[in-house]
Amino acid sequence: MDGVAIAPSISGQGYYVGRVEGNLYRITDGTYQCAFMTTSEGVVLFDAPATIGHNIQRAVDEVATATGVSNKVTYLIYSHHHADHAGASSLFDRNITRIGHEETRKLLLRDDDPARPAPEETFLDRRTLEIGGERIELAWHGSNHSPDNIFIHLPGHAALMLVDIVNPGSAAVCHSNLANDIPGYIGAADYALTYPWKYFIAGHMNRLGTRHDVATHRRYMADIGDSSRKALDTIDPTLYFAKHADNTWAAIREYLNATTAAAAAPVIEKYSGILEAADLFTASTTFQVVQSMRLDLGYASQVHP
Repeated sequence: MDGVAIAPSISGQGYYVGRVEGNLYRITDGTYQCAFMTTSEGVVLFDAPATIGHNIQRAVDEVATATGVSNKVTYLIYSHHHADHAGASSLFDRNITRIGHEETRKLLLRDDDPARPAPEETFLDRRTLEIGGERIELAWHGSNHSPDNIFIHLPGHAALMLVDIVNPGSAAVCHSNLANDIPGYIGAADYALTYPWKYFIAGHMNRLGTRHDVATHRRYMADIGDSSRKALDTIDPTLYFAKHADNTWAAIREYLNATTAAAAAPVIEKYSGILEAADLFTASTTFQVVQSMRLDLGYASQVHP
């Protein structure tokens, strides 16, 4: 089964299933990940990514056949409401118990997507489940990637599942993994490292993450923050408004682009060869961090005299 930081090859069936620890397994199609746990009360599924789809049940069947346990999925726990991680939920019996954050239920009811039935059981801050002798700790530490994204801690298996925050071995894609809340997104890695775990299930990539992966992501985001502050401190917007006196939008665009480029450049140089796609996505993440500093934190915001 899995090595901690070894990326497996995907079979001709289009998926890989491997043991994380004990009776906890994860499934990947090379881009997306989900996980499941076999118990005496059936299978507990953590997320149901659309791209893995019917291969989720095939992977469960494969493990059940090899180990002699039930292949019946009886619980599905949503990490958050997004369709890419929950879009195969409707493939499972509607009589299964779905569990998620209160906001997940609200958002799924709003979205009214038949592929993603809303969870019947919800929680606000924390909930501990005991299913088939297994302990599952759910926690919400505030908005991050999305308003409802939760931490799933499996203490008996030395594992933490936290989706769309860290891409093990890779830079965040497209504007901090399309994060809804940049301060919360940055803080989520801090929360992750307060938990005791060895195996990190990130929801993306084709291998398990490590504590080193999360720590590297945290340094990367901190470096983007430091570089963004320096750029905001040193690049004078009045130069661009003077240059484009007759076109305010052109001035704004050029100022924002210049600030982002100046902030991103040293981070790209530092992390190229350390994080995959640092050269491709650091600029978009930096743009979002710069704007979050201005709008969320009030950094470099000046009150007119």
